[in-house]
Parts: sequence; C-alpha cells; structure tokens
Amino acid sequence: MITVIAATFSIVWFVVTLPFRLVIGAISLLGRLTGIAVGFTLMAVGMAFCAGPFFLIGVPMFLIGLLLTLRCLG
Repeated sequence: MITVIAATFSIVWFVVTLPFRLVIGAISLLGRLTGIAVGFTLMAVGMAFCAGPFFLIGVPMFLIGLLLTLRCLG
C-alpha cells in the first residue's frame, strides 16, 4: 500500500514539475547557443585582427572567444 502511494506521489510530482523543467532546460539551451555564437564571432574577429596590424588585440580576442566557445560546449 505504501508503495502505491509513493508511486502515485512520484507520478504527480513528475507531471507538476515537468513544465518548469522544460522552461529551465530551454533557457539553458538558449544561453549555451548564445555563448557559442558570441564565442565563434570573437574567434573570427580575433583571427581577422591577427591577419592585420592589430595583432595585440586579435590574439586575446581569439583566446577569449575560444575559451567561451569551449566553456559553452562542455
């Protein structure tokens, strides 16, 4: 009898919290995708600066973009 009550409570708790977990998961996914996009943009701009006369700006920009992208992928 206790097992049935525990199973019922678990099912109800799963159904009640499902929308919240879906919204939090979607926000987390969008945050990671935004971080990847910004990181890749920083890497591309950093490499463009490295090819030109702004080498001292390009290298740190590339490294920051690389670290941001790797952080969002991991």
